[in-house]
Amino acid sequence: MNDTLLRCNRDFVLLQGGQLLSTFGSNVSRIAFPLLVLAVTGSPTRAGIVQAAEFAPMVLFSLPAGMVADRFERKRVMIAADVISASAVGALAAAILMHHTVFWLIVVVAFLDGAAGVFFIAAQSGAFRSIVPRSQLAAAASVSQGRAAAVRLAGPPLGGALFGVARALPFVVDAVSYAFSTLSVLLMRTPFQEERERDPARFRAQLVEGLRFLWKVPFLRMTALMIGVGNFAFSGAQLVVIVLAKRHGLSSGAIGGFVALIGVTTLLGSVASPLLRRFLSMRAILLSEFWAALGALSFFVWPNVYVLAGALAAQAFFFPNTDAAVISYRYALTPDRLIGRVVTASQNVSVLVLPLGPLAAGLLLDSVSPRATMAVFTGSALCVAVWGTLSLPEASPVEAG
Repeated sequence: MNDTLLRCNRDFVLLQGGQLLSTFGSNVSRIAFPLLVLAVTGSPTRAGIVQAAEFAPMVLFSLPAGMVADRFERKRVMIAADVISASAVGALAAAILMHHTVFWLIVVVAFLDGAAGVFFIAAQSGAFRSIVPRSQLAAAASVSQGRAAAVRLAGPPLGGALFGVARALPFVVDAVSYAFSTLSVLLMRTPFQEERERDPARFRAQLVEGLRFLWKVPFLRMTALMIGVGNFAFSGAQLVVIVLAKRHGLSSGAIGGFVALIGVTTLLGSVASPLLRRFLSMRAILLSEFWAALGALSFFVWPNVYVLAGALAAQAFFFPNTDAAVISYRYALTPDRLIGRVVTASQNVSVLVLPLGPLAAGLLLDSVSPRATMAVFTGSALCVAVWGTLSLPEASPVEAG
């Protein structure tokens, strides 16, 4: 019933359609960034630096982005972010076509694209909350996770294949996809925020208000911390797959296929998400994501890139279940005036060490074996699994509203 109502929700369909194309473009270029660095420099460390630059804005700008999204018109923030991303990625494509690809430019473009994305997501959270009735939030979150999984399935192999044809092509596709995102936002009619008076509080007080709200809810606080370590481990392990595949002489398209395999299982997880939420508690859903890291132990027995890619794909099945459950809980609990700041505060905690994942992977792969590198990431995930099993509280139905 909720799925039918969502399909009749014009603005929700527009938002999802625009983000389907934009996220697809981002996944096409995301696989191209490390491939471009490896092609230009041949250095796993530099590939890790570029991925760290892409993730670093999540740490640096999440809290300010949430305040901007709650203080200014969210539609304008989303459009401005799309324009910045399109310009940055388009500039990199132009540089590649003119044979002026330099390492520092790749780092700058990755950082600018990541920074714009942080502001877009902060404003989009308010838009999502405004256009979806509370009773449909969980179903809408599942649809969003399914969309993200679908583009993770199709984007990376296409990005790898396009990179094999011409290095600039994945970035051209990404730049064009931002135009479709902007158009979908312009066509939406629902206001992206409730009527509210200007908050007279000082800048710093507004900045930390979302973090304070998040921190006072034990379940949200601990899930943000756990997901943060999980992001570090998984992002590092993904770069290990890309570098190992490159060392094995696999084509760019085949490397994209490894990343797409994660999209396949994530899509399956999003399809199963409503059923799992019906029979499992939120606590059990979250813990399953971390205990699934046990699959990576197979790589220590058989250190093969195919084995590692399969283990990461199996773990990815649980990601959309966790995301849909936690996101819907957070949306239901948070007042509109704080939604941007609470979402970005949670994101800030969750990504605090994310940039260190690919950076650590690149450094480790240049100095120790792939097994030793994966021991760092697998051990981190399993330590969090134990900690969560012993300490994670159950989400309170009263808190969830």
